[in-house]
Amino acid sequence: MANLTPKKILVIGNGGREHAVCQAFKKSSKLSQIFIINGNFGTIEVAKNIDFIKANQADLIVKFCQDQAIDFVFVGPEQPLVEGLIDILQHNKIRAFGPSKKASQLEGSKIFMKEIAQQNNVPTAKYATFESSQQALDFIDKIGLPCVIKADGLASGKGVIIADSSTQATQAINQCFSGKFGEAGKKIIIEEFLRGFEASYFVICDGKNFIPLGFAHDHKKVGEGETGPNTGGMGTFAPSPFIDQKLEQKIIDTIIAPTLDGMNKINAPFCGILFAGLMIDNGNPKLLEFNVRFGDPETQVILPRIKSDFIDLIEHAIDKKLSDYKIEFHANKKLVCVVMCSRGYPENYIKNSEIKNLKTVEALIQNTPKYAGVKILHAGTSFHENKVIATGGRVLNIIAEADSFEEARKIAYEVVDLIDWKEGFVRRDIALRAL
Repeated sequence: MANLTPKKILVIGNGGREHAVCQAFKKSSKLSQIFIINGNFGTIEVAKNIDFIKANQADLIVKFCQDQAIDFVFVGPEQPLVEGLIDILQHNKIRAFGPSKKASQLEGSKIFMKEIAQQNNVPTAKYATFESSQQALDFIDKIGLPCVIKADGLASGKGVIIADSSTQATQAINQCFSGKFGEAGKKIIIEEFLRGFEASYFVICDGKNFIPLGFAHDHKKVGEGETGPNTGGMGTFAPSPFIDQKLEQKIIDTIIAPTLDGMNKINAPFCGILFAGLMIDNGNPKLLEFNVRFGDPETQVILPRIKSDFIDLIEHAIDKKLSDYKIEFHANKKLVCVVMCSRGYPENYIKNSEIKNLKTVEALIQNTPKYAGVKILHAGTSFHENKVIATGGRVLNIIAEADSFEEARKIAYEVVDLIDWKEGFVRRDIALRAL
């Protein structure tokens, strides 16, 4: 392992996920300092925001790491991973956590992911790939509706459309090929529609070994009752009340282990966070998609359950020593995360509105015993002329923990309702199905 001197860490990313990661690092006895590119108004409390470098400026990131003697880099979002930031850092002898450019294709290309699944007998939906709209429409006539249409590349969680009618299918296909999702939509996948319930499963990998980090359930649609367009995520809860040890072992045996073995076979060992989006029907799991990083907002309910030192865990993964690591969890914590969004999200949302009393609410939480398990994490925020400004679509995460999901939900929505932000909205049914 690396020496035991306090660690200087650089985190890449500016969302609620990265705020949660910084908070997890902050708890460690091994921490010296956290820097974050680019951060938000909330991360100022736990890290030094570096605003003069962007996540895609690899050369500047390398120089910053060298100048500051950074001990390791934690890359949060998918884009820099898919673009190969980890390879560049490692080439410059900078320790970094995350998968290589080649391994990141598990998320960077849904076609690549499907091929890996097929080659390694991983259960997944039947599919076909297309580069023209007419062939795609002919295929839908054959397989029938509903079906799932996916842009091949990265689309910030919005490039997946469930089509219930031929009108919806035609519109979705035309949107992909007309450039709504940019390069991501040049190729598409059409899949059979799977029934069951969805779950997100996270494991940390070092290229040979992996450790399960648990399940979360995500609410992807913008509207209550899972209606409206897909978003980056409107809320989450963890752990899963629906998945027992036997089912988890089945997921490991049929999906996680074969995929990691398959990546090793093509000389792309997977190091980092592997996030499997699953559909489970009658005790049978199927793979919907892989992500190559923590989910947002799943991270916000996964990390608080980890009792072990987070710096220690990440360093074991970087140093390929997870086989020696025994992870500990807080056994009985139930967590709920409600995402506050700008009105209009995920389409054209209101920008630069003021959140009027956030500092007052944060102070109240710190001084009120019943809110002891509450955190407000920032995603799309900045601070301008003494005002907290909403700069993104997903803006705040309200996370509550309690002994029951019912109590955690109640507390989370109480805090949501304390915040004076008339341009914001939430879904009111987050974690309702956990009850």
